[in-house]
Amino acid sequence: MRTVRDIECFLTDMDGVLVHEEEPLPGAAELIDRWVTTSRRFLVLTNNSIFTARDLAARLARSGLNIPEENIWTSALATASFLRNQPGNKTAFVIGEVGLTTALHEAGFVLTDVDPDFVVLGETRNYSFEAITKAIRLITEGARYICTNPDATGPSKDGILPATGAVAAMITAATNRQPYVVGKPNPMMFRSAMNRIEAHSETTAMIGDRMDTDIVAGMEAGLLTVLVMTGVTTADDVETFPFRPDLMLPGVEDLVKLI
Repeated sequence: MRTVRDIECFLTDMDGVLVHEEEPLPGAAELIDRWVTTSRRFLVLTNNSIFTARDLAARLARSGLNIPEENIWTSALATASFLRNQPGNKTAFVIGEVGLTTALHEAGFVLTDVDPDFVVLGETRNYSFEAITKAIRLITEGARYICTNPDATGPSKDGILPATGAVAAMITAATNRQPYVVGKPNPMMFRSAMNRIEAHSETTAMIGDRMDTDIVAGMEAGLLTVLVMTGVTTADDVETFPFRPDLMLPGVEDLVKLI
């Protein structure tokens, strides 16, 4: 059986593991510092496709977590990495923010609404009926339908907001086409992250706060899985799942002691 002592590389979720509502969680700064000072390869993963890695690094720095932008891996970056290796013209109609459009530009894509090979749906706070209608028409005309992540709702100070998964469901209802979803819980996102840091599944761990995304995807990607209780999943929730994480901890401050 693998233990944390066998791990050379780490993938970790962000919200609920390192931060909560932009406040650092206990042990998060110490964990990042330990990885940096011991030259551990690591990536902070998020399904959020709105921001660039540089934007997120700046936001995390304001929370007291100094994470280099090259150590942040978003669903937008994972989507761009996936599409870079797909056959066809590098053209896409995109619904999303700068995190997604920047990642696709850097992957060599031209963003257009004229006969694109792909329709790529990501997160935005300004979904427009016109853009959704255009996406539906392009998909029915043959464009391949890609979605950055399946999250149906997102948080705001006023309550939940409809997110990528909810809009994707509306487009699916209109087109009868299911998107290929790149972000968690698709282990594709973890594999692209491991490729980014030249990691091997046997010596990589995934740290997360959700059984239904972080842990199941980590398990399917062959990683050591570590569930922390500072986010969504509780100890009672774990009992409702047919699988278990390799390790359960109260929080990342307990992980620091093990590595």
